[in-house]
Amino acid sequence: MSVNRATCETDGLAWFKSSYSAGDGGQCVEVAVCPHAVHVRDSKHIARGGLAVDVAAWTAFVGFAVG
Repeated sequence: MSVNRATCETDGLAWFKSSYSAGDGGQCVEVAVCPHAVHVRDSKHIARGGLAVDVAAWTAFVGFAVG
């Protein structure tokens, strides 16, 4: 998995919390999309960083998880 981080800096991303996250502050996942990657992080530990995956790989994962 190769992501060009120069084209999509994580500091300027618009993060969205998963609609499946618990409302009580429990297991929360945030996702940010840029042209060449999807970034995923734990909303409780944003300083820890997260994952950057190829858009096609993310699409396949979501299709598997939802289907």
